Amino acid sequence: MAIAAYGPLESEDGARRFTIEALRPAKDHFVARLAGVADRDAAQKLANIKLYVSRDKLPPIEDDGTFYYADLVGLTAVAPDGTPLGTVTAILNFGAGDLVEIKPQGGGEPLMVPFTDTAVPEIDIAARRMVVVPLSTTE
Repeated sequence: MAIAAYGPLESEDGARRFTIEALRPAKDHFVARLAGVADRDAAQKLANIKLYVSRDKLPPIEDDGTFYYADLVGLTAVAPDGTPLGTVTAILNFGAGDLVEIKPQGGGEPLMVPFTDTAVPEIDIAARRMVVVPLSTTE
């Protein structure tokens, strides 16, 4: 619900801005009324548009174990012994929990690791690194 207080949302390319006039929770999502979107047809034209809020509008993080996912993208992923594994390219969720996607240092298929304390025991934003325990050693 806090998103309504962040100010206008922008399209991915920054070309369009949207102001939330009303927001209410529904079963497993939120329903928003946007300024300038007067009817269902106008709303349907906005389906699947990704909306963004300016980073400076977000509240500061006060807990050491809390992160904005955008801050994790680009971190160096290393094994517990310090061996470089690659670079974090995304935090994904396909419905069964968050996954960390890592582009391997030597190329090849991305490494997907559950974003859990077991598989990702340490994140150091200041050092720009994430310790990752590959699945083969956590099973």
